[in-house]
Amino acid sequence: MGSNSEPDFEDFLQEKKRVRNPYVPVGALLTAGVLTAGLISFRRGNSQLGQKLMRARVVVQGATVALMVGTAYYYGDNPWQQTK
Repeated sequence: MGSNSEPDFEDFLQEKKRVRNPYVPVGALLTAGVLTAGLISFRRGNSQLGQKLMRARVVVQGATVALMVGTAYYYGDNPWQQTK
């Protein structure tokens, strides 16, 4: 009838994943910040700085994706692996 205030096991696993790799949200925020700065500089007419910031965004975004893949590999989170 009433809602259960105890966390589910699935909620615990999701929390555990966030604790495993706290740098992924940081990387996502950095990517968004560099993208925003690049778009602002393009808007203001500074295309040379905007181009450098877009290249930096690609590097930061690539590092974030590599971190995600590396962490998944390290902890064995393979969604394509069939369970027996």
